[in-house]
Amino acid sequence: MKRLAFIITLLIVSSCAKDKSNFTLKGTIKDLKKGTVYLQKIEDSTLVSIDSLNIIGESPFELRTYLDAPEVLFLKLDKNGEDSGIIPFFAAEGITEINTTLKNFFMDAKIKGSVQQQKLEEYKSVMDKFKDKNLDLIKNNLEARRSQDSLEIDSSLKEYNNLIIRKYLYTINFAINNKESEIAPYLAVTEIPDANLKYLDTINKVLPPEIKASKYGKELQHLIDERKKE
Repeated sequence: MKRLAFIITLLIVSSCAKDKSNFTLKGTIKDLKKGTVYLQKIEDSTLVSIDSLNIIGESPFELRTYLDAPEVLFLKLDKNGEDSGIIPFFAAEGITEINTTLKNFFMDAKIKGSVQQQKLEEYKSVMDKFKDKNLDLIKNNLEARRSQDSLEIDSSLKEYNNLIIRKYLYTINFAINNKESEIAPYLAVTEIPDANLKYLDTINKVLPPEIKASKYGKELQHLIDERKKE
């Protein structure tokens, strides 16, 4: 009888947690036969699961949680005990939809949801161009080293350093231009935490109060405070 009461209580608590959710992640995974999907978040630098679901076939899945404020969450797939990848996305109150495939779980992901996610994708599209350019510079540098072309080696190194500076400046400007979104402090703490302190301060100072009070706004302030102690 006590065991039955415990199970009933557990089910009631679980049900209440679901009822209090204000965020839903739904989607499909093409060609999946059987697996488990996990909704995860970062707590104290560790990924923890906040909801999960066993799914069979390509049937739609739904995962839920409660968000105090917009933040980056993660969709993880475990296929028969094998980790098949993880998809990061910027979640906000409401519904986000992720449709992807088993073969290319991360690369094929199509994400539809928050305005913060749209901004993140806009930023990443430009970063992809920087990555392509970076690969070209690495290739040129290797070829110059093989041919022992000192002038070309120096030139490629200068271009590489200029590329890094351009990447940092773009990130800073993107954050400032989107100061009314949580994406601004998020990019500061995840993409350029080692940037010159004056640039982090500049981003922090233009944030409106509600963004400063957000998860990543607080993290940015903490980062600045810690950097000032160095």
